[in-house]
Amino acid sequence: MFKGPEKSRIVQLADTLADKIWDEVIKWDYFAKNTLGMQIVDAADSIGANIVESLGRFHIREQIRFLHISRGSLWETKRWLNRALRRKLLATKKFEELTGIVENLAPQLNAFITKKHNDGV
Repeated sequence: MFKGPEKSRIVQLADTLADKIWDEVIKWDYFAKNTLGMQIVDAADSIGANIVESLGRFHIREQIRFLHISRGSLWETKRWLNRALRRKLLATKKFEELTGIVENLAPQLNAFITKKHNDGV
């Protein structure tokens, strides 16, 4: 049976982050959801989506490009988490949990990008 890219550890971690963020944002009021909420959900969903898209690309340069987009979305997600904390939309404990996932995912994504660079040499 075909093992899809969704089974990779890094994609699963990205999906966990996105799902946990969704679970928080869905509780926010209308204004918060439609401003910061939409931004953070889009950024978080984009992390895993771009990793998966990179795996579907043939050329190494294309793969690396999508991985760089994913990394940008990861840092964008971290930025929105900071804004959500400042605006009191996230409790400190939940913020620490979510940023912990970001901090765990970042070196894994960087290592994956480095591996792709080395594969292309």
